[in-house]
Amino acid sequence: MITRVVTVQNAEGLHMRPADKLVRTATNYQCQIELERAGQVADCRSMIGLLTLGAPQGTQLTLRAQGPDADLAIEAITRLFDSQFDDP
Repeated sequence: MITRVVTVQNAEGLHMRPADKLVRTATNYQCQIELERAGQVADCRSMIGLLTLGAPQGTQLTLRAQGPDADLAIEAITRLFDSQFDDP
């Protein structure tokens, strides 16, 4: 299992648009991918799960991936967070 801490940097937090980009990215990988906030875990392929994390700007989330392409998934999702999901 690969683990990395990511920070929600975009002003509106992890709302519908970035969650959609995250789900679309996660579906490109075979591994299991999860985000955790304060003990609450969400599958990165679940829009509802991601939104229920309630992650405003500045929130640190633990990103975990396990499976054959976990390293690639972690890198791709970390880039999304680092680029603020290309949110205007």
